Amino acid sequence: MDNKGFTLRKRLASFKYAFNGIKLLLRHEHNAWIHTIATVCVLIAGFLLNISSTEWIAVIIVIGMVLSAEAFNTAVEKLSDVVSPEYNEMIKQVKDLMSGGVLFTAIAAAIVGLIIFLPKIIALC
Repeated sequence: MDNKGFTLRKRLASFKYAFNGIKLLLRHEHNAWIHTIATVCVLIAGFLLNISSTEWIAVIIVIGMVLSAEAFNTAVEKLSDVVSPEYNEMIKQVKDLMSGGVLFTAIAAAIVGLIIFLPKIIALC
């Protein structure tokens, strides 16, 4: 039997590995905690302010972008530390670039959040 072919068991195992990655991210990365707390707050606000389906789509997309960017950043940082355990200016630049990418996505998410939630909050006042 070909071990390289598609099997349900292999697909289920890949989900196990992915969930393990999420668990590692949330257990060890403080910035991921901040993003997760922000996510919970945004989800609660979305339900309380009764945002539309289209607004939910935008919110879900930017949440996914930010959490994915944080996971990619963490993966690159960990790989960089293995490749070059000692200080390396190029590795520092790679890490800084990855952090900048996370910041870009977080700023975009905040702007989307302001566009969606600010008018609803102002209308309540």
